[in-house]
Amino acid sequence: MNIQRSGSYEPDDVTFLLKFIDMAPTPVDEKEELIQSGRQHYSEMLSAEHAPETSYMEFFWSVLERNKHRFASDIWSLANCLSAARPGSEITLVSLARAGTPVGVLLKHALSMLARDVNHYSISIIRDRGIDENALRYITENHNDSSIVFVDGWTGKGAITRELKSAIAKFNAKYNCRIPDDLAVITDLAGVADYTASREDYLIPSSILNAVVSGLVSRTVLNEAFVGPNDYHGCVYYDHLREHDISRDFVNTITECIRQIAFGRQPQASQSAPQAASIECEEFIDKVMSEYQISDRNRVKPGIGESTRSLLRRVPDTLIVQDKNHPDTAHLIELANERGVTVRHDPNLQPPYRATVIIKTLGEG
Repeated sequence: MNIQRSGSYEPDDVTFLLKFIDMAPTPVDEKEELIQSGRQHYSEMLSAEHAPETSYMEFFWSVLERNKHRFASDIWSLANCLSAARPGSEITLVSLARAGTPVGVLLKHALSMLARDVNHYSISIIRDRGIDENALRYITENHNDSSIVFVDGWTGKGAITRELKSAIAKFNAKYNCRIPDDLAVITDLAGVADYTASREDYLIPSSILNAVVSGLVSRTVLNEAFVGPNDYHGCVYYDHLREHDISRDFVNTITECIRQIAFGRQPQASQSAPQAASIECEEFIDKVMSEYQISDRNRVKPGIGESTRSLLRRVPDTLIVQDKNHPDTAHLIELANERGVTVRHDPNLQPPYRATVIIKTLGEG
C-alpha cells in the first residue's frame, strides 16, 4: 500500500513525519491492565479503531453544524495571533499528532489567507518519553528555528505542555538550537499554553472522532519492535476506514467558515495564559482525586476533549458532567451508556470544566 506523507489529507495540508507501521491491535481491557501494571507504556500499544456508528456520525454532523462558526472564529483569531508572533519570512507549524493535526491543517489555511508562507508538519510527542527528536531535527535542518510554533487541540491537565517544554529545552541544549517552546491551542483549560483562542470547555468538533477526521492516522507509537533509533515515531494508517474518512470534508467545511469571517473582525486570541487558570486546574485535579480517592493523577481526564478520548479508547470508570442536558456533553453520556460507564451529575463541577472522566483502576492499592 502506497501511503502519502499527508495521510488522507491534501498533499499541501500537512507532512506527517511518522513511520507507517503494521501493528496488531491490543484489546482495550488488556492494554489498560498492561498500562496500569507498568508492564508496558501506553505508547507501545494501539487498540483497534472501527468505523463510527451511523447514529454517532449523525451526532457529529449536528455538532459540526452547531459549533463550526465558533471553531472557525477561534482558528482565525489564533492564526492572527501567530502571524503577529512570527513576523519573519515563514511560519513553521508543528502539530502534535494527532489531536493537533486537524487544527494545524486549518491554521495553515487561515495563515495562507493572511498571505503568510506556511509549512506544516505533524510529529509525535509522548508523555514521559518526550518528543520525536529525529522529526524535529529534520524540521530544523530545513527551516529557521525561530519560525517554529507547536500546535495542539486543547489542554486538559497540561501534561503534554510540560512534556513539550522539557523536551525542547533538552533538544536545544543537545543540538545547539534555539527552537521556541511556544504552544498554540484552541482552548487552554489548564492555563499553560502560550497562545489560545479560548479558555472555555466547549466541544471542538474534531475531538469526538478518531482517525476518520485525522488523516486516517493512528495515535503515535514508540515501540522498539517497530521503531528503531533512527526512525520517526510510528503510526498505523487505517486504510480500512477509507470509505468513512471525512478529514478533507471537515477541513473544507471549516475553511469555508473561516473565509466568511476573515474580514472585518478583530482577532481575540490571547497570548500567555494567566496563572489563575493553571492554579484552578491543579485545584480541580486535587479535588477530584480527593473526592474519588484516587492516588494516580493520570486516571483523571478533565475537559470534554480528554473525556471523549478516554471514552473512545480507554477503560473508564466514571463520567462526571456539570450539566446533563448541555448539548456539548450529550455524546459523552451516550458513549458512557453504551460502555456501561457510571454517569454522575455534579452541578458544582469546578469551571471551566464541563466534564471529566475517571479511568477504572485495574489493581490500584
